[in-house]
Formats: sequence, C-alpha cells, structure tokens
Amino acid sequence: MNSFDATRIVKSQYGLDAENLSELPSDRDQNLLLETGGERYVLKVANPGEKAQVLDFQNKAMMHLRANIDENLFPRVVTTVNGDQIVSVYEEGQWYKLRLLTYLPGVPLVDVKPHTNEMLREIGGTLGNMAKTLSAFSHPAMERKLHWDLAHAGQTIREKLEHIQETGRWVMADRIVAQFEKEIVPLIPELRKSVIHNDANDYNILLAEVDKSGTGFEPRPVVGVIDFGDMVYSCTVFELAVACAYVMLGKEKPLEAAAQVVVGFHQAYPLMEKEIEVLFLAMRARLCLSVTMAAFQRQQEPDNEYLSVTEAPAWELLKQLEGINPDDAQRIFWEACNLQEEGEESSLLLAKRKKILGHNLSIAYRKHLTIVRGEGQYLYDEEGQAYLDCVNNVSHVGHSHPKVVQALQKQAAILNTNTRYLHPGVVELAERLTATMPESLSVCYFVCTGSEANELALRLARAHTGRRDFVVLDGAYHGNSSALVDLSPYKFKGSGGAGEADYVHTVEMPDGYRGPYKTGEGEIGTQYADKVRDTIKKAEEEGSRIAGFLCESLLGCGGQVILPENYLAEAYKHVRAAGGVCIADEVQVGFGRVGTHYWGFETQGVVPDIVTVGKPFGNGHPLAAVVTTPEIAASFDNGMEYFNTFGGNPVSAAVGLAVMDVIEEEGLQANALEVGKHLKAGLLDLRDKHPIIGDVRGLGLFVGAELVLDRETLEPAPRQANYIAERMREQHILISTDGPLHNVLKIKPPMVFTKENADEVVRRLDEVMGEDFVSL
Repeated sequence: MNSFDATRIVKSQYGLDAENLSELPSDRDQNLLLETGGERYVLKVANPGEKAQVLDFQNKAMMHLRANIDENLFPRVVTTVNGDQIVSVYEEGQWYKLRLLTYLPGVPLVDVKPHTNEMLREIGGTLGNMAKTLSAFSHPAMERKLHWDLAHAGQTIREKLEHIQETGRWVMADRIVAQFEKEIVPLIPELRKSVIHNDANDYNILLAEVDKSGTGFEPRPVVGVIDFGDMVYSCTVFELAVACAYVMLGKEKPLEAAAQVVVGFHQAYPLMEKEIEVLFLAMRARLCLSVTMAAFQRQQEPDNEYLSVTEAPAWELLKQLEGINPDDAQRIFWEACNLQEEGEESSLLLAKRKKILGHNLSIAYRKHLTIVRGEGQYLYDEEGQAYLDCVNNVSHVGHSHPKVVQALQKQAAILNTNTRYLHPGVVELAERLTATMPESLSVCYFVCTGSEANELALRLARAHTGRRDFVVLDGAYHGNSSALVDLSPYKFKGSGGAGEADYVHTVEMPDGYRGPYKTGEGEIGTQYADKVRDTIKKAEEEGSRIAGFLCESLLGCGGQVILPENYLAEAYKHVRAAGGVCIADEVQVGFGRVGTHYWGFETQGVVPDIVTVGKPFGNGHPLAAVVTTPEIAASFDNGMEYFNTFGGNPVSAAVGLAVMDVIEEEGLQANALEVGKHLKAGLLDLRDKHPIIGDVRGLGLFVGAELVLDRETLEPAPRQANYIAERMREQHILISTDGPLHNVLKIKPPMVFTKENADEVVRRLDEVMGEDFVSL
C-alpha cells in the first residue's frame, strides 16, 4: 500500500491527519510509522493471507497483557471512528486488513550497548511475567500451524535445508535438527503449554534511553515489547529459548548472557526441571531455524535486508555453541537459577571494614574486589578470577616477583634491625641507587614511604636555605603528612581541604593540552616556567623567600601530564636564582618507567638538588629514599640526629637490591619503552575513532587519555571516565581515573606488561567507548 492511500485511509477510518508516514522494517506485514499532532502510531497492513481471527488473537493478547502487567509495556490497539479494531479496505484490486497501534518509544536491544547482567535479568523477568500472564489466556486462533513454532522446527528446517548453499553449514544444520528431533521432540508432550509471544528477538525488546546525566549505571528498564505477529500456542519454555538465542548473538561468553535471562525468567515464573533440560537444544534449534528461513527468504525476496539481518551472527554463534556439551549448559542454567545471593562474604568483609577502619579509606570500584593473590601483571580475586592490573605501579617488577620474594624471605630469616648497626646491605643499596643518579647526587637517606621521603626532602631544603616557603604545581599530590597535604593542591583545594597555606605558592600546571599555552605552539616550556619566576617574584614582594620548588618529573594526580620541553631547566634556573632548592619527586615515575631514561627528571635534561623515590622501590614492600648532594646533607647534619626505625633495615635493603636486579636482568626499562610506544599508538588510533578522547599522552608505561565531551571547548567528561574504569573492571582490566577534573584515564601497570596486554586494553577500551553512555 502506498503512502497516499494510507494517508487517506487513516483520515477516513481513524480521523487522524497523517503529518508524516515512513516505512518500518517487517517480515510478512507492512508497517508504517504515522506521526500526527505530536503522537506516533504504527499502521499495520496485514499480509493478504493473514486471517482476521489471527489478528484478533494478537489484539486480544496485547489487551490481556496491558490489563494484567503494565499498559505502557505493550502497544494499545486504536479503534476506528466506528469502534472497530480491525478494518478491511479495498485498494487497487486488493483487500487489506489494517490495524492501528500506539508506537512504543525506546531503544531496541540490538542498538543497546552494553547488555548488562541486570538488563538481561530484567528482560528474562519481563518474559517470565508475560508467560505467567498468558498462561491464563486463550483464544480460538491460538492453535495454528506456524513455521516459527519450535514445536515444528524439525519439519520446517528439513523442508528448507536445500536453500543453505555452503556444505559445512548444511551439515551443521542437519546435525542440529537431528539432535533436536531425537532428544527434544519426544519430551514436548511433557512440557507446559501456553500462548507465547514467540519472537522476543533483539529488535522487539525495547529498553529505556541511556541517562547521560547520571553515572551510566542507572537501570535501563524494559519499556516495550512489540511485534506479536508470531504468537502461537506452544511450549512455554520456547518463549525463553527464543529470547536467549538472540541475546547470545555477538557475545564472547554466550551461555553466561543466556543464563542471566534464564535467571530473570525463573524468578518471575519458575522453570520446571524438564524445561531447563530442553532449553539449550531449543536455543540452538531456534538459531538453526532462523538461518534456514533466512536462506529460503533471501531467495524469495532478495531485496528485503530485514529477512537476513541476523543470519551472519547466528551462524557464528552456532559455531560457538557446537563445542558446548548440552549437559554442561543445563548445569550452568540450573546453577544460575539456584545460586544464593552473590557476594555474601564480600559484603560481610565490607561491613566489618566499615566498622573498624576509617571511613575515608576509599575502596576502588562500585563492585568492590576482594583480591587475594597477585602474580606478574595480574591480580586474582577469591574465586580465582584474573584481573589485568594496569594501575598498580607499586608492584613495579610484577606482583610477587619470585626473586624479590626470595630475597625478602632469606634476609628476614637471618636478621632485621636498624641503621644504628653496621650492615653491608644498606651500604650496597645506597651505592646501587646513587650509581643511577647524576654524580652530584651522592648521599642517601632511606625511609619507608614516598610521603616520608618528601617530608624529609622538605626538612633538607629548609635546613639548607633557612627558609620555609615552597613553590608547587597546581593539581600536585606529594604525600599524606600534614606538611605534604599543605603542599598538595590536589588535596588542599579539594573536599575537606583547608586551602593554600601562607607559605605555599601554587603555580599553574604546565599542561600543553588544557593550559593557556598549547603543545606545538612555540616554546611553551619556557612560557610555563616563566610562571614559576613570576610566582617567586610575587612571593618576594610580599616578604617571603623560597626554600624550594617541589615538582614531579611527570605529573601523576595532575592528569598524567608530560612536562613540556625545557620546563624544568627553565624553572630550576628561576628557583636557583632565588636561592631555592630544586626537588624532583620521582615517587611515581622512577626506576625506568619512562623507558627512555631511568629517572623522569632525565627526560628534561636537568640535575635536581634532591630526588625522592618511593612506590616502585620495594615492589610492594615499604621502601623509599631521598638522594641529595653532600652540601645539602651537610646542612642537615646540624647536631640533631636523623633516625628512621625501619628505614634502610637489612630486609628492605635486600628487597631494594632485588628489585634493581630484576629491572636490569629482565630489561624492564627497555620493555617499558617498547610496550609503552605500542600502547600509546593503540590509544591514538582510538582517539581517531572515538571523539570522547581529547588527548593521549605519556612516556613509557606512564600513559594517560584525557576524555572530553567537546574537543573545541575541552568540556571534561568525568562521569564517562569513571564509567569506563568501572566497565573495564567488569571486563577484568583494572584502570583508574585521575586529574583535577577526574577525566583522565591513567595506565601505569607493572613493568612486565606486554604488547599483548596493551592490545587487550585497547580492544576492551574500544568496546566500552562504543557503549551508549560514552559514545558522543
């Protein structure tokens, strides 16, 4: 029927003025989307061969579901001006049977990304409620012969098998139908029967639009079920089998996805033992029926793309399912339906933690992880699930590295004491550490943490200069002590912070992406360093003298920012001209992580006066250090003893030496360079594909991707960044977010990270960035 005739008929029969009519995809019928007065309807023009009684069957079923479940979940049948639900019209020598239904807004499941477990369970629950409700519904036209009825799948598939051209596929389909006929058909008399929708495919289940103003994890409920054209009286479990068949399409773990739908259905309408027994083979039979019918219909209507829209992924899924034992699938479904609530032990542990630990100790991820083991670049939860660790730069040479563990165990079994006794271990470690530094940096102090190292660096600088004030970069974080929180804008400007202290002078972060001076637009390192000069000058005008400049060699909490060329050289020049000391905070980025050099400050061609190291030094053991010049050390040696109970103890020294051995023996600095370049290249490719990635930056295995909603305005995308980190955790990859605007994905994995790991990260990021909440 053409749009002109349809417009005229809608006016005469329904009293509606069609402002717009457009074709909708369909199998047997013709469906037209009608828009009028802000309302939308679907004009369904039935296949000439469809009986009015069957159309009435569909109408009555929709009315029954609307009355007993939710009137908004199913289309409403609109009556004509004469009160009829079905109208027959004669056009161009042909009788047509027409119905007008309300149009249900929503996103078809096929267009929804991702399919979360919660979403799949809700779909199963919706279908379970429909099955329960329709079990009390009957109609004279419900028992009809329909080729989409799985009860007759064997006959239909065998009749159409000849249309499958490829021999391998023909053999597969023949094998599937033979098993179905042998194992399932005899059980059909024992299965519950009811009216079923029979076509809960991924085009007919509608979900709510994603809420882009939220976190991305708000529920997306089922808002509609459409297309009742294949309704039939058949085995109730076939309703579930059809839905599961389509839900599994394109999934890496199809049975896990199907199991979620099964659970939801079972909770709404408990399955019987026999139904679970036949479910897997029924799913396969539906897929086989789908591809067989597609092959047949493509020959009948070669121009109708809708008829074969799922053919290719269905064949791919059938190949996946061939390797699954039906008994194993049945067990998976049974266990899914009968499992107790997940996470009871974790919930108990969380409750205890909240009771006895400080509440401002944060826990990563909304679905908390209980990690019980680590090895290499992987962490393992209590169920043995591996997670690729892309964020723990503390385990520098890999979690639980055997050489490091052995060194710790061996020395702990012999002696652990303090530096008031002579021991060769601490001296050897100091020699090894200073050997990696410029010649002037030759005196070591060993401590336990990066915070202790930076705290000691402040004392050294103040003792040497006799001054108190410091210049720091905006967005910086240097440690958890009171003094270091004062010097960390990341903390003192944030929630609970007290603001900038009078002895702290914050200078703008040299960010070539978001700052006033952009990468590639001249000597921006010098321009940003001039802000250090101006800040010092301003402090002096106000009567303050600068003790030092505390700056990370690459900015971590600032958002994985790589300092522009010549920044530190120029900034150090200004600081030293004012009589201050230059401190390089290497706590996050030292020990070869940048790849090109052992220390981050070397990438800037400078020699600091004090260097602090921490996190990676002990590979998880509390070990850190401060390295400085003999002159500054002499100033600090003012008669007051410096003592650290655990700093430089023999066990820590043995661990530090082992870590430095592994870095050298396994070529981890070179690995950081090679793998880091590979990872960064992959992320740059993603930037070309996903507009939400504004900038990719990094050196070695210290990499960041800044997310923005608009590449022109640089509007940050913190909610999307958090969503991506959470979704990657669900894909068993651990990354996190950082930056003052919380919109930077940071990747700084153990140094044993491989190119294959990098490829997996990029692949998963690509998938997640294509999901509805993230895609722009």
